[in-house]
Amino acid sequence: MSGIAGVYLKPSIEDVERMINKLTHRGPDGQGIKNLPNGTLGHVRLATTDLENGHQPMGIDNTWIAFNGAIYNSRELAIEYLAEEPLAIRSDTAIILHLYKKFGARCVKLLDGAFALAILDRNGLFLARDPLGIKPMYCGDHDGAFYFASEIKALAELSHTIYEFPAGYSFHSQTGWHPYFAIDLLKDYIESGSPVIEIIPNVLKEAVRKRLKVEVPVGVFLSGGLESSVVALLAKQVTAHLHSFSAGLAGSEDLAAARKVAEILGTDHHERIYTEPEMLAALPKVIYHLESFEPTLVRPAISNFFLAELASRFVKVILTGDGADEIYADYEYFEAFRSPDELQEEMIALAWNLHNTKLQRVDRSSMSFGLETRLPYLDLKSVGVSFALLPQEKVHRDRRAKSLLRQAFANDLPKDIPNRPKLSFPEDTQPSDLIAEVAEREISDIEFQSEGARLLNRWGYRLSSKEALYYYKILRQYYKDHWIFPSMGHR
Repeated sequence: MSGIAGVYLKPSIEDVERMINKLTHRGPDGQGIKNLPNGTLGHVRLATTDLENGHQPMGIDNTWIAFNGAIYNSRELAIEYLAEEPLAIRSDTAIILHLYKKFGARCVKLLDGAFALAILDRNGLFLARDPLGIKPMYCGDHDGAFYFASEIKALAELSHTIYEFPAGYSFHSQTGWHPYFAIDLLKDYIESGSPVIEIIPNVLKEAVRKRLKVEVPVGVFLSGGLESSVVALLAKQVTAHLHSFSAGLAGSEDLAAARKVAEILGTDHHERIYTEPEMLAALPKVIYHLESFEPTLVRPAISNFFLAELASRFVKVILTGDGADEIYADYEYFEAFRSPDELQEEMIALAWNLHNTKLQRVDRSSMSFGLETRLPYLDLKSVGVSFALLPQEKVHRDRRAKSLLRQAFANDLPKDIPNRPKLSFPEDTQPSDLIAEVAEREISDIEFQSEGARLLNRWGYRLSSKEALYYYKILRQYYKDHWIFPSMGHR
């Protein structure tokens, strides 16, 4: 994983240098710039594969690419489509470039992975983002130039208008925007009559396996809950030396549960116990990197921040359990659904909106320390399996979420782990209680009402609490409203 930036129509080494200097946290292993007659590409690198030769921007015959992400089927693609090519550099970046030269924009439909990419040649600029938006990309226009970058902060001060590049889309300067993916099609993934309880483990095992094809140390974020314990279990089966990491306030139930799972699986376990003063002190950095003030993102981002800080000392790649809640209907409000079809529609909508909610939180928190996260549950086959399951199987008749996932791994984990009640981050370590108290002291009712009315009238955003306004005031120290609101997601 890395960070990318660039400008089209008005080449500028100076502008791209300014952008990648704001992204150095994403790529501590090097950076590069390529200036061409019609534009400039920039890249900061986090090296996880092809450590010696994978420097970017990378070029073949005056076609250049800046790539952020990982393509899990790159070797298979090279064998099937590029056997005749002299691929001296076997990185996924080089393979994408060869595929683009061979197939043009259609190449993105072949890619299995998480990515945001920019390709520049004499015919123009090509951009693409992965189907779910796991990797970020933003765009902006200013003074006849078209800018793009991995994070909003890189575009701030250069572009007045900043908007998110949509997930599952490609763009070419000659032909415009094109969707190449539709999430609702995934529900047709399984053939009728397939044994569900066998399919789920097999799909997740493969999703974990291919995400561990790296040349650097790897680990897993471990909360002790079902979803992260399953990922740790599967990763340990294919990795001789697996690190695991957990973080929380002293007394957190998650810390104790994670410790137990780590001991049983035999991982090299690490903990970060932080204090309330440390949590408050970290808030400005958390929000600066998050590029959002939405409370449902900020609260878990605090724990993610400390987790990433800890993990970055030991590994470069982390697997997480994120995404399981959405595809296995594990949110409390899902229990209100009595219609399977309505539940299915809600799950699809929630997954489709992950790109600027949970996925933004996961990406920014980890990449603030140059740490790459990979999400097995959001492998397209895994998502497809969940959406293809009979919807009525996911309606919570017994108020126990993720029952299918629990059944699938019931014999592989300690009995109390599959049956452990889910503790959301606020319910467990309760950072919001302390921050809510601070916000209540520092923000008057008059200010809350005034700012609430302004944000609603100007941006259509409804402040949910003084806590949200407290986060907004921190964010406002770094970003202007028109940089953030057009792309900010909330749940």
